Amino acid sequence: MAKRRFIDIGANLIDSTFTGIYHGKSAHENDLEKVLGRAWEIGMEKIMVTGTTYDDSKRAYTLSLGDKRLYCTVGCHPTHCLEFEKPEHGSPDAYAKKLHHLYQECGSKVVAFGEIGLDYDRLHFCGKEQQNKYFQQQLTVAESLKSPLFLHCRAAFQDLCETLCKRDVRLPGVVHSFDGTCADADSIIDLGLYIGINGCSLKTNDNLEVVKNIPIEKILVETDSPWCDIRPTHAGYKYILTKFNAVKKEKWKEDAMVKGRNEPATICQVLEVISAVKEEDIEQLGNQIYNNTLNLFFPDQTKNEDSTNQRNC
Repeated sequence: MAKRRFIDIGANLIDSTFTGIYHGKSAHENDLEKVLGRAWEIGMEKIMVTGTTYDDSKRAYTLSLGDKRLYCTVGCHPTHCLEFEKPEHGSPDAYAKKLHHLYQECGSKVVAFGEIGLDYDRLHFCGKEQQNKYFQQQLTVAESLKSPLFLHCRAAFQDLCETLCKRDVRLPGVVHSFDGTCADADSIIDLGLYIGINGCSLKTNDNLEVVKNIPIEKILVETDSPWCDIRPTHAGYKYILTKFNAVKKEKWKEDAMVKGRNEPATICQVLEVISAVKEEDIEQLGNQIYNNTLNLFFPDQTKNEDSTNQRNC
């Protein structure tokens, strides 16, 4: 059987836990190379490293330069939108321009504008008014760049969809880490967007029922590492076929995962759960999702693969 092909559309690889630091304290050595090695071993072909502020987007870009299989996004997460108002950035317009310029500087390494959107679950970080204001401003930047969108949405699907629907320009993109209802999924699909599935999308039986009804042509997969792992208490856990050796961070060893810290290699588990819930052949499903991802974020490579397939016929 040929190795499956994966693209993780969302991995927070610049998080300090991948350098061995948890809550400001060092628990083990930097093991990012080991983490990436496990991902390549299970068939990962590309990883999109998520940018959540201007500074973190720069770090994601710098990390992506170290491996041809790593890419990045550029944008400001809704819970970090007060970044726009910090005096050191000059003004909200100046911050937006910095994001615009960084995106251009990243060249072929940047594949989406994001992570942007709305998060009404964590308004203590940034209020609704500011989130919506800077979401609109970032959409304007993305439109000028003609960039696909990497969207975040928590408890705000109606406002997110209404905002996107009112824009004069309709950009392609994905709502990642989806945990909404069937109606929410339908609204997203009606906007021409894809839906990103990870462990947080597979927690409850209601979540699984929603995933069961999402067309496979609109699904992308991700891990959102180091978060959103599929835990034993989750409804989707019983469908996992691939298990990994994991130890507590205090007992770290280079050939094991860290308990409670998700990593890109677990993307195979996400595919296994989706396949079981939808009763779809896992190989065909995996190929469809892989091609969905190429179509959205790597269209030039889609053309190259199509040409290769035609020559092999």
